[in-house]
Amino acid sequence: MKIMIASPIESELVERIRRVGPGYDVLWEPDLLPEPRYPSDHAGKPLTRNAEQRARWDAMLAAAEIMFGIPGDSPAELAPALGKAPRLRWVQGTAAGAGGQVRAANLSPVDLKRVAFTTSAGVHGTTLAEFFFMGLLVLRKDLARLERSRIQRSWEHWAMGELYGSTLAIVGLGAIGLAVARVARAFGMRILGVTRDGRAFAEIDAGYPTARLVEAVALSDAVVVTLPGTPLTEGLFGRAAIGAMKAGAVFGSVGRGTVVDQDALIEALQSGAIAGAVFDVFTPEPLPPDNPLWTMENVIFSPHTAALSVLENARIVELFCDNLTRFAAGRPLRNVVSTTEFY
Repeated sequence: MKIMIASPIESELVERIRRVGPGYDVLWEPDLLPEPRYPSDHAGKPLTRNAEQRARWDAMLAAAEIMFGIPGDSPAELAPALGKAPRLRWVQGTAAGAGGQVRAANLSPVDLKRVAFTTSAGVHGTTLAEFFFMGLLVLRKDLARLERSRIQRSWEHWAMGELYGSTLAIVGLGAIGLAVARVARAFGMRILGVTRDGRAFAEIDAGYPTARLVEAVALSDAVVVTLPGTPLTEGLFGRAAIGAMKAGAVFGSVGRGTVVDQDALIEALQSGAIAGAVFDVFTPEPLPPDNPLWTMENVIFSPHTAALSVLENARIVELFCDNLTRFAAGRPLRNVVSTTEFY
């Protein structure tokens, strides 16, 4: 079974894939892949292949039955690659949101039926949970005031906020949401989980269906949205939910920016209707330079980089190796993309 490595990863991780079993032929030619700009970069620096390199690349595509990574980490490169890969049956994406890349590629119904796509969902939960709580603590402990006090050599005292005993609503209980819940539990927070059907999870104290989103938000001292971007989640956290938040509440967005009415949230932050926000994702991306979020003191901000980690590639490869074993045994793959919701 021929596996094509279409995304830049470390040589030791290629060897890890080779060790899964003797029946796998790993096609890996590093000079045909873009050079990473930072650890676990899957897009890499711009790459132009010469005629000889294009011929080798096309030969690998023609032989591949399984592909690790979406070429160039880009929807624009996915459809042409599939057109040159008649034997391809499965693509393992390196992004948790690889379903969005598949949707943006505008693949034919034939290709969507022929090829299974899987995402790296679950790989990024821990680091995103850490980022959200970093921001939540910065705002609750008023780091900006602490820094001003230090610069001014002031010894003024004040009462700080705390997380213990406060209520956190987590909108979306996939891998990211559950990772957030586990950290929240360590801080002694009460945890409300909002999902499509409101089911109970061991990691939360109470479950709410999305139809009762506003009710859950109104009870909470902090809210974090971890949902993927799909047609069903677009604009889910809108003006009604934002308007229901407590005046001292902190909002977090670490799923996809399309889930949140960003303009309404900015208005709430500017007016003081809510205390602050922690952002890793936005609409659009990159965020325009004139967007007020760039300069707001009550906003903790990451340019959609909070999920990235030096351990990311190793975690994705472990997921891929497990899926390889499942694929060979005819068992269901983990994180299969729905071709209707593209999630």
